[in-house]
Amino acid sequence: MDKVISSLKFIFHLSVLFLIVISLFPGSLLGFFLYGDFGRQPDIIDNPFGTAINHFIYYFYVSMLGLCLYLKNLNFQRLVYGLFLLSIILEILQIIIPNRAFEIYDIFANFAGVLVAYLLVVIYKFWSKT
Repeated sequence: MDKVISSLKFIFHLSVLFLIVISLFPGSLLGFFLYGDFGRQPDIIDNPFGTAINHFIYYFYVSMLGLCLYLKNLNFQRLVYGLFLLSIILEILQIIIPNRAFEIYDIFANFAGVLVAYLLVVIYKFWSKT
């Protein structure tokens, strides 16, 4: 069981690193790998908010994975604050990165992904104590 947890923690940390790289790279790495174009952002789901759904899905995934893995850790609350802070800082930094753009919908989606994951974990913690 320890190997599974260690592997999942490695995946979590690798996912956070991947998130930082794709957020701060000048251009779209995913667009390059999928379409051969650094200027094109892929949409997982077509929507009027652009790539905001992509942001929500990835931040939800990373947050759920991390929060579930560190649920009983003393640094759980720090992880929560760190994920919220990361979700905001990475989007704000896109103001100064060439070929990247700050979008308010993306910052809301980032924050919402972390918030929904956090609320689900808190509900689980509440119901599992009974």
